[in-house]
Amino acid sequence: MAGKLMHALQYDSYGGGAAGLKHVQVPVPSPKSNEVLLKIEATSLNPADWKIQKGMIRPFLPCKFPCIPATDVAGEVMEVGSGVKNFKAGEKVVAVLSHLTGGGLAEFVVASEKLTVKRPQEVGPAEAAALSLSGLTALQALTSPAGLKMDGTGKQVNILVTAASGGVGHYAVQLAKLGNAHVTATCGARNIEFVKSLGADEVLDYKTPEGATFKSPSGKKYDAVIHCANGIPFSAFEPNLSDDGKVIDITPGPKTMWTYAVKKVTMSKKQLVPLFMIPKAENLEFLMNLVKEGKVKTVIDSKHPLRKAEDAWAKSIDGHATGKIIVEP
Repeated sequence: MAGKLMHALQYDSYGGGAAGLKHVQVPVPSPKSNEVLLKIEATSLNPADWKIQKGMIRPFLPCKFPCIPATDVAGEVMEVGSGVKNFKAGEKVVAVLSHLTGGGLAEFVVASEKLTVKRPQEVGPAEAAALSLSGLTALQALTSPAGLKMDGTGKQVNILVTAASGGVGHYAVQLAKLGNAHVTATCGARNIEFVKSLGADEVLDYKTPEGATFKSPSGKKYDAVIHCANGIPFSAFEPNLSDDGKVIDITPGPKTMWTYAVKKVTMSKKQLVPLFMIPKAENLEFLMNLVKEGKVKTVIDSKHPLRKAEDAWAKSIDGHATGKIIVEP
């Protein structure tokens, strides 16, 4: 496809929000030896995408301009690099792109073979793309710091999931239940029944006095908190943690790192754990099979065409999506 042009959205500098995204015609990328070229069928947005644009993650992930954002894609393999062994043209796949390169808000993208997984026909492209960053983050938080066994054979633990109606939160509730956890969840009043439908045992409206203190209605202490909300200090959770409870912060900032260090130095049994998700193909394949088997569902907040992807971007920045925001060709 050398020499062909494609429609994409990109930004040329930090800041600007949805208005900073520009519709452009750029060359279709060519796959390197270990890459596959995908025709994109669905792209899922994550808060990290606009946080990178805003410059919030600049010390860790500096942008290379111009930048075509978004990292979670599903599509059809069009070409494979000379060193690719596991894929061929025509196969349906899902892939995780690097935040350093992005590329998801376009018609075509190149993806690393090692972070590309075949998509079962039972799983639609929007469902598959939505799983990548959010599903992998929820799975890693629950299995690594929280210590859940996803086959349900471990001892029952008490889990709190904040912002449980969002992208990571709605997966965390479902996966925690598969891991034999008692789940308390927080969300806004309009999403209480929705979060209950995901399997949460107790749901708190975060705007009520009970929700603001994160106190379990049944009086349980939390062995782990999957913390998906922003702007809430560790001290707000501490009274409701078990003796060696952990707060796992999926969006760690400077305050998180400082508290983490203090808790380590003082050898506190109650810990704040910053989570840095490491994408692995085998984990994505595991999640894909759970969706295929009907054990986990992807909830789509809204779908937007690529020609109006800035609307999806603005909705993500607004921060009140229920489930995942999807961009389609």
